[in-house]
Amino acid sequence: MSITRPLAGPGSQPDDEDGDLAFMELPKGMATFSMPQIPEPEVAAAHIAALEKLDAALEALRAAPSPGTSITIDLLDLDADNRAFVDQMLGEGEVSIVAGSHVQAQESVLAGVWRIHVVGSDGALIADAIEVGEFPLSVLAAAQDAGAPTLRALDRPAFEDDLMNAPSIAAELADKLAAFAPGAPPHAINLSLLPVSDGDLAYLDARLGQGAVIILSRGYGNCRISSTGVRNAWWVRYFNSREILILNTIEICRVPDVACAAREDLEDSAERLAEILGVYR
Repeated sequence: MSITRPLAGPGSQPDDEDGDLAFMELPKGMATFSMPQIPEPEVAAAHIAALEKLDAALEALRAAPSPGTSITIDLLDLDADNRAFVDQMLGEGEVSIVAGSHVQAQESVLAGVWRIHVVGSDGALIADAIEVGEFPLSVLAAAQDAGAPTLRALDRPAFEDDLMNAPSIAAELADKLAAFAPGAPPHAINLSLLPVSDGDLAYLDARLGQGAVIILSRGYGNCRISSTGVRNAWWVRYFNSREILILNTIEICRVPDVACAAREDLEDSAERLAEILGVYR
């Protein structure tokens, strides 16, 4: 027996016995700028050395380092209390980076201002700095140094019977990698728009290999970026706030734009840091 419902008005919606309406869950959060909890002036007065380092960071921001460059302010000469003061003043932003087992970088709430920590094999801190620029060059060096110039060769992959488009994608990647030059626009292959099998993904993963750098950019959802075993090749995956993969790409570039601060970001951060430090002037 069929049941006909009116398009609108009473009776247009299902009754309880017909089941509940199910809607897709909406995203619940988005990361936005939040002013760090800055110390009181009397506390800051005991951290003159830290304030001098922050003044140097402000000057670096005003200089607005061009793409491919950065300005580093060494903090290793500060005591632990002054370094903690710097961390409190800068806060934690959207981008976190791990480069191998020795280098960690955290973007502050000021885009383009990065906190860099390097530890030795014994876990002791051997470098501590603020780096100002679109992307920390110390991290980029780790990705470049660990990368090979070309795709890896495979003799006979176990998953070759499940291949669809991976060989042609690999040929495109090899061509773009060979033609890559500093300053060239990025080239992205959107795997989400292509018919790819599990074998395709395994094949591409094997040809590219694993890199040393993992980047997490938290905004409206998450973007997870992994360097590969090939120089200038990055695997970029976007997830919504429900941790569902919504975009899967391989990018040929120096660093994916989503992980970088733009020149406008540096200018805005200079204004914000001047406002923060102005409390103590």
